[in-house]
Amino acid sequence: MKRREFIAGTAALFVSPRHSRAQGKRHRLGFLAVGDGSGKTLNKAELAFLDGLRSYGWIEGKNLIIEYRFSQPADRLAASVTNLIALSPDVLIAPGPQAAKALKSATATIPIVFVSVADPVRLGLVQSLSRPGGNMTGISTMVPDDFLEKRLEILRELVPGASKIALLVNPDNPMQRLYLAEGQISRTAQRLGVALLTVEATKAEELDLAFASAAAQHADAIIDWGDPLTYVEAPRIIALAAKYHLPANYLFRHYANGGLSVYGADIGDLFRRAADYVDKILKGTKPSDLPVERPTKFELIINLKTAKALGLTVPPSLLVRADEVIE
Repeated sequence: MKRREFIAGTAALFVSPRHSRAQGKRHRLGFLAVGDGSGKTLNKAELAFLDGLRSYGWIEGKNLIIEYRFSQPADRLAASVTNLIALSPDVLIAPGPQAAKALKSATATIPIVFVSVADPVRLGLVQSLSRPGGNMTGISTMVPDDFLEKRLEILRELVPGASKIALLVNPDNPMQRLYLAEGQISRTAQRLGVALLTVEATKAEELDLAFASAAAQHADAIIDWGDPLTYVEAPRIIALAAKYHLPANYLFRHYANGGLSVYGADIGDLFRRAADYVDKILKGTKPSDLPVERPTKFELIINLKTAKALGLTVPPSLLVRADEVIE
């Protein structure tokens, strides 16, 4: 053997296997998605997560395998969780409190990154925001101020004199259930001097009854608290608000396509930031060492076309504060 060939071959023994492992190993993610309502496709906010991963060099099909399972409708959740756990992924992604609770209960070892959970501490997902502990961390939607109170104030600016406002809730949502049980809703209503009545829906076919109940109780307006169910059923909810002539406030941007007003965290930004957690965990950081972060971007969107259809005049003070006005 020639000396040059011997040196090259020897070098390959030391360099190639390591290089091959670095380039060839594919990590596996388990994504318990909410979806776009079809039960098969990610929604726009969830797609931002994939953009975030690409910015860190994680490419699906190249160095990353992503297994998608869906949590909607709700009766699919248990099977989706079992499916994902059986795949032994390197990291699990949990959008929303139902998915986060379900995955937390299913594994204490696989790292979990949650997205869009209002208060993960009170829900028992983490020990504290700064020191999560355990196998879970992520991004909350919790802000220091009373977020619901701000949404109510926006509605009262749109509907001056509104004294009775319906709150659309999903009792199967553990975060909403906790807030209701603790009486926070009643305290918020008392501070603002309004009557807050709750109308419930745990599945799509119950939404019609919820809106009919709000109208029957003479609600002046309605707030969709925000939930995976109502997220995927946004078109139906917008249509029901129009049918019952109920001015509404929503949590997510995609409601602005026909919905009167939106105020909430930029969910796309939260999913994009979740990619940073995944990147760190895949590189060896433990979830317990990654503090839970809060939202930094919020959106106020007003739909003037819908306001006109409802006979409402949007005050200039609200238009000035809006991040986007749809005409």
